[in-house]
Amino acid sequence: MTNLPSLNALKAHAKSLRQSLASTGHAISHAQSLELLAKQLGHRDWNTLHAKSGNSPAPLVQLGQHITGLYLGRPFAGAVIRVSDIGHGARYQLTVRFVEPVNISKFDSMVIVRRQVSATINRTGQTSEKTSDGTPHMAVNLT
Repeated sequence: MTNLPSLNALKAHAKSLRQSLASTGHAISHAQSLELLAKQLGHRDWNTLHAKSGNSPAPLVQLGQHITGLYLGRPFAGAVIRVSDIGHGARYQLTVRFVEPVNISKFDSMVIVRRQVSATINRTGQTSEKTSDGTPHMAVNLT
């Protein structure tokens, strides 16, 4: 999936294109500049480009982003080292490398650490998989 600029950025680019052409004596309408920009970016027309860029939700998390949250009920801080959109903006597979290993054991006498985990989260930042008490395996803070 190609990351397109926002609609506002695309419109600004089309305006700049229109002004540049006008300065060389090639006046075109705003609609023509939008169509020309769409073709330059490899799309059939402006409506197609608009739909591709305007209907895509902003990515939930990005590669290299530092995030915090809970993993199996334990707080974590880490970096996203892999992310892929698997649900057209509705679900993301990600791998997080924790800054400090997370002890996921519920017992004081046992230590089970994770340094890195993979999970599939939804737009609210939570996994659909839940622990026996009903809490998501992972909940990412999105603020």
